Amino acid sequence: MRARDEYRLIVTRAGHVPAWLAHPSRIDHVEVVEVRSGEVVLFWDRPAAEAARLARAVRRDLLSLDGGEFIARWSTVDG
Repeated sequence: MRARDEYRLIVTRAGHVPAWLAHPSRIDHVEVVEVRSGEVVLFWDRPAAEAARLARAVRRDLLSLDGGEFIARWSTVDG
């Protein structure tokens, strides 16, 4: 089963401006939630620009990997 069917990506920005305009001290949250249980399985707090890059990479892998491959790849990432 594709990762996009098993997991949902949630990005919470700590401000209203885009990441590239955000103050360097702004911290955004990137979460991956298991759809079936509603539990957060992966979570990162990162500066805005880094969180935006991370979210794009996670989104790309959600579309291209199956669920097991996705978790195996991202569970070892420290952001």
